Amino acid sequence: MRTVCFEDLESYFDKEKINVSLLTVEEIKTLVEQAGTVCISIYMPAYRLGAETQQNSVRFKNLIRQAQEQLAAIDFTETESGELLRSAMEALDNEDFWQHQDEGLAIFISENGFHYYRVPIRFEELVVVTDRFHLKPLLPLLTGDGRFYILSLSRHQIKLYEGSRYSVKEVEIEELPASLEAALQYDETAQDGQFRISTSKGGTANTAVQAGSFHGQGSPDRDDVKQDLLQYFHIIDAKLHDFFKTKRSPLVLAGVEYLHPLYREANTYQHLVTEGITGNSEAVRVTPEQLQAEAWQIVEPFFAQAQQAAIDHFHELVGTGKTSTEVKEAVPAAFYGRVEQLFVAVGVRQWGTFNPDANQIDLHAEPQPGDEDLLDAAAIQTLLNGGTVYAVEPGQVPEDAPLAAVFRY
Repeated sequence: MRTVCFEDLESYFDKEKINVSLLTVEEIKTLVEQAGTVCISIYMPAYRLGAETQQNSVRFKNLIRQAQEQLAAIDFTETESGELLRSAMEALDNEDFWQHQDEGLAIFISENGFHYYRVPIRFEELVVVTDRFHLKPLLPLLTGDGRFYILSLSRHQIKLYEGSRYSVKEVEIEELPASLEAALQYDETAQDGQFRISTSKGGTANTAVQAGSFHGQGSPDRDDVKQDLLQYFHIIDAKLHDFFKTKRSPLVLAGVEYLHPLYREANTYQHLVTEGITGNSEAVRVTPEQLQAEAWQIVEPFFAQAQQAAIDHFHELVGTGKTSTEVKEAVPAAFYGRVEQLFVAVGVRQWGTFNPDANQIDLHAEPQPGDEDLLDAAAIQTLLNGGTVYAVEPGQVPEDAPLAAVFRY
């Protein structure tokens, strides 16, 4: 996924490959802060390959016309709407741009500029014009699909990746040793055995793996080499300590099998999972995307369990005054930082307005000028105030409500 302000599009199109990054709460906060008097949010599915990619620009232009119609409904002249939309339309009127898409495209336009995100989830077409960006369709990338880490182990290099169900990126850690030799000033001529990754069949509930072909040298049997590796991993663990000290996301090890127990002995991070990915990624040129797919099979049950635990927690608190499925109660609570957990239905919208200064909320069956999706507003405010949001299908919200909140107090 990539977000680009129009100022850097020229350099962006000079690149041969699309840079993919994870959507973060910080980026959501930036979109909230960069909102203008009028904000246009456009969501569309996209074609990735073949002649069908030509339909991407046609769909975008149709959605732009819908935005113009909505701007006209709030008394924007044709000249004013053209001025607001011009930068985005000119920048995206580029064949190369439409040839390189993911499953979905989200575009945000205001007088302060525009951002776009290529994302691996397929959106329904949607255009929202209001005084802030409509962000709820992006929330599955931040919430119910989990954040986890992969530590790729090798005597020759260490790499840390941050992943989700959809994406993966490398995390740069300052002063992380490049190799065992660099860490210990040690020159070992023996090389790791070469074998391909074994594929987990069922995540943490099933430790069986599919057959993997192993060949080359086996595990080193010299005690001094094992002690050097253990010391090396203690150094790696210490270098990762500051990064992980505020994290609670699962960590998956990937690397030659004999390295796993040695790293576990050195590890101090409490959320290192039992199952790992075995194989020499250097020997077979395994990509980060392949590691992400393997790791997701392992960690997915953790996130399913966490969501079910949150649902159970909601039901346990029903009747105590610490839960609500009422929009008029949950939305103000989210703005005031009271919501600890929020379930919100993706694809369901509740139009209206909320004035946090006057604590006044108005709900409308159909969108009116100046309205926003209050479910979207509640979700964003919950995230910005440090709460947890589960953006789920409508039938997965407790009590079949459009939203369900657990309050901190």
